[in-house]
Amino acid sequence: MKNNYLTIVIAVFMLICSIRIQAQSTIGIQPPTPPSTLNQVELMKHFTGIWKCESKDTTFIIEDKYYGDGHEVYIKTETKGKIIWEGKALIGYDKKNDILVESLLAHDNPNIILGAIRFTSPNKFEETLLQDISNPENATLKWIYELKSPDSFIETYFQNNKKVSVHNYKRVKL
Repeated sequence: MKNNYLTIVIAVFMLICSIRIQAQSTIGIQPPTPPSTLNQVELMKHFTGIWKCESKDTTFIIEDKYYGDGHEVYIKTETKGKIIWEGKALIGYDKKNDILVESLLAHDNPNIILGAIRFTSPNKFEETLLQDISNPENATLKWIYELKSPDSFIETYFQNNKKVSVHNYKRVKL
């Protein structure tokens, strides 16, 4: 009789514990981000080349070329033929986080700016500061690039979720 009683107590205890384990809350637990089905490295190749945007008396130029499996980018802004801003960037793939990481150094500032780039569709990627990657919806700075054709893309720039500018780029050279 004691053995039956002990067996029943253990069985009831295990049943209660298993029900409690299944009912645990998942609040605050973040599931891992599933890897993107978009090949970030391959899609970035569509942006290789020399791109130009002209707006009034200002010209924006982006020169993007392969560097190994990444990209080396030179960016400049000219007004009335004079360079008013320029910078150089390296872009490489971070496999662990499935993003492209950009490190940008401007000619007038010794601080490196780190950006996170992620394609959201085959023709569109978003870039934020790396520090905002966990919450891109509320990023301080955000750029959206959308490839409209093999030779044109639109860059939309946001600051604190407010649209600041839109630039239409045309490919000048592949």
